[in-house]
Amino acid sequence: MAMPSAQRAGAGKKPDKPRKVYKRFQSPGDRLFDLFNFIFLSLLVVVTLYPFLNTLAVSLNDANDSIRGGIYLLPRDFSLDNYKYVFQEATIFHATLISILRTAIGTVVTVFCSAMVAYTISRPEFLLRRFVTVTFILTMYLNGGLIPNYLLMRDLELIGSFWVYIVPGIIGVFNMIVIRSFIEGLPEGIIESARIDGAGEFRTFMQIVIPLALPALATVALFTGVFQWNSWFDVFLYNSEKANLSTLQYELMKMLANSNSNSSMTSASAFANSASGSANFVTPSSIRATMTIVASLPMIIVYPFLQKYFVKGMTVGGVKG
Repeated sequence: MAMPSAQRAGAGKKPDKPRKVYKRFQSPGDRLFDLFNFIFLSLLVVVTLYPFLNTLAVSLNDANDSIRGGIYLLPRDFSLDNYKYVFQEATIFHATLISILRTAIGTVVTVFCSAMVAYTISRPEFLLRRFVTVTFILTMYLNGGLIPNYLLMRDLELIGSFWVYIVPGIIGVFNMIVIRSFIEGLPEGIIESARIDGAGEFRTFMQIVIPLALPALATVALFTGVFQWNSWFDVFLYNSEKANLSTLQYELMKMLANSNSNSSMTSASAFANSASGSANFVTPSSIRATMTIVASLPMIIVYPFLQKYFVKGMTVGGVKG
């Protein structure tokens, strides 16, 4: 049977010789440096992860048993009573919803408004760019104080409303500087070509600048989201009497304060209750550990999705001042 043309063409060829892979020569100094890096980074990982893993272990351990101490990476007496105590409050789920809405709306509004101001003061043709920039930067060093801020919120009729969480932080000066530095590093020809095609400033901002500045925007979004999620003092100042506007952090703070004030049992009585089969109780330390996990877990879940943008936005946005 005749061989196919492709096989006849390759019949006389010699098989290709395998490529030699040359390893980079490592001197004793290189090996010692690699060993030092490995040991140093391993210790850094341990130092970074241990506090979180220890807090998680304490939160998953029985409160009676936690008094004895000696809990490191794993719970000694596994129990979900601490989490049951935290989530038994009827207001906790509504407060969580308010925190989610506050974080989502506050992050979007702050990032968008800060980006608009950053784009404006990044334009060389804007005559007041230096004056506006200095005016914003001064607000980072000069503050009216707590009472003037409260009076301002009262005059704006924001006390007792959801928007008191959003409006005061609608422009973040540090966030604006990061975005402005990133926009100034973009090729000017791209913006000029959009103007030649007839695009106005707002269309150029929305369709050209926003897609190109995503790394900086993601960095600012992470900063703003963490701030909004962790805030509770403004709830205490402006909406402490509005149960329907309470946030998760504020409810957890009140729960911790109540556990501290009601914690009058000694270690001996705790062990007596445990030995007699009484119901488990919670301690301030166990509640504090549980609250830390509950409050930080959403941000830990979100961070990996923004990490690549976060690193790029911080490095590129920090080129110019």
